[in-house]
Amino acid sequence: MASLNLSEYEKFSAPPPQFGQAATTGIPVSSSNQFYTESSHSNTRIQTKTRVPWSSGLCDCFSDWKNCCITCWCPCVTFGQIAEIVDKGSSSCGVNGALYTLIACVTGCACCYSCFYRSKMRQQHMLKKSPCGDCLVHCFCECCALCQEYRELKTRGYDLSIGWHGNMEKQNREVAMTPVPPVVESGMSR
Repeated sequence: MASLNLSEYEKFSAPPPQFGQAATTGIPVSSSNQFYTESSHSNTRIQTKTRVPWSSGLCDCFSDWKNCCITCWCPCVTFGQIAEIVDKGSSSCGVNGALYTLIACVTGCACCYSCFYRSKMRQQHMLKKSPCGDCLVHCFCECCALCQEYRELKTRGYDLSIGWHGNMEKQNREVAMTPVPPVVESGMSR
């Protein structure tokens, strides 16, 4: 059935390209475009973010003596708190702490699990690999490494005792309570 009125599809669709016409791709094809050049020999260097040092040293455990004592006697608690923040709340403190304890009891090498969280934390916060590799730090100085990670997160404003979700609620409350000046229209409004 042919009708003189265009169908809804034909009204809103673009006409097909004619023979000899290039289809529109969104990529400039003009060689005079100064912003788009396709070359395999680019001389621009990709700048990477510089890594920053840890806020405290590996052996500064006694600067937070409460955490030092908890970490020495029950490292699963400190590890669980760190892991919850590093995972951004996707896993809980209790689950990570229990898994750490299970690995420690079965294999005796919980450091193999905790070193991955140190690596993840370093990547998130652009921290230098210091004093040596993450797994070496955790294998030889497990308690010191956990204390350093705890202090680093604390220095960055996290309260590890309330977990990830508690920190996000606290942050949202602080943002909501920030006074916002009223919007004043300027000029004539009539």
